[in-house]
Order: sequence, then structure tokens, then C-alpha cells
Amino acid sequence: MSSVPATAAPAERVTSTAERIKVGAAVIVGTTIEWYDFFIYAFAANLVFAPLFFEPAGKTAGFLLSLLTIGLSFLFRPLGAFLAGHFGDRIGRRPMLVITLILMGGATTAIGLLPTYTGIGLAAPILLVGLRILQGIAAGRGKGVAVTSATSSRGTGREPAAKDSTIRRVAVS
Repeated sequence: MSSVPATAAPAERVTSTAERIKVGAAVIVGTTIEWYDFFIYAFAANLVFAPLFFEPAGKTAGFLLSLLTIGLSFLFRPLGAFLAGHFGDRIGRRPMLVITLILMGGATTAIGLLPTYTGIGLAAPILLVGLRILQGIAAGRGKGVAVTSATSSRGTGREPAAKDSTIRRVAVS
């Protein structure tokens, strides 16, 4: 059995230089804001989160636990990239980029408003870890969506591999 590509050519995308610059600027600004949120947490984890959220573990263990939350968020980046690919093809790249920025900003804001261990007890570090997981998912989603948005508007006249440009293969026996 061999497969032969269909003869119908995908629709061409004509992109002006101004449009490419606009997409590039949006991707740069969005990614910068997203990673700023991500790394501002790392800075705060080193300075203040150990005594505020991991107080009963002791000074050294609390410091190590707060640093562990940084690494935990990196473990969830592949899941975020998978979700971005799946939903980006369904609802579009631009809405996914907006959703990603809202998710990252919302998680960062919630971390800033989160009560400490003395306020709500064990729920504080659990909520902190959950919000860091959301930040990791958003960071993974943002990277994939940003790169795909930038490369899909490259103006070469070739449509990216998305649902509207799928090449159908016909099996020949």
C-alpha cells in the first residue's frame, strides 16, 4: 500500500510586513510578561516564602521546600505544551495566547494574595503548590503558542499544519 497526497493545494496566506511585526511584538510582550511572572516567584521563594509557607518544617527544610516548588512548576510545562497544541488547533492560537497570559497572571496574583501558614495552616502550602502547578502549565502552553503564532505568520505563502490545511492521504492498494 502506498499513500499519495491529495491534489488540492492548501490555501495560501499572504502576510504583510506590518502584520508580521505586530505578531512578533505581541509574542515578545506576551512571553516577557509570562516569564516575568514565572521568575518573580523564584526570586520571592528565595527570600520570603520559606518562613511564610513552610514554617513548621524548620529553616533549612522550609527553604528547600520553597525551592522545590520552583522545580515542580517546570515538571508541568510539558503538560501545558500538550494542552496548548490540542486546544490551539481547536480554538485558535490567538485565544490560546490570551488564555495562557490570563492563567499565568491569575496564578501569580493568587499567590500574592494567598494567606500564609499562620493564617490558614496546612492549606497555605498546598494552595501554593497548586498555583505553582498552574504557572508551570501556563509557561509550557505559552512557549508553544508563542512559537507557533510567530512561525505561522511568517509570510512564505505556506499555511501551517493546522486543521484548515490538513493534507489528506489516499490509500492505494
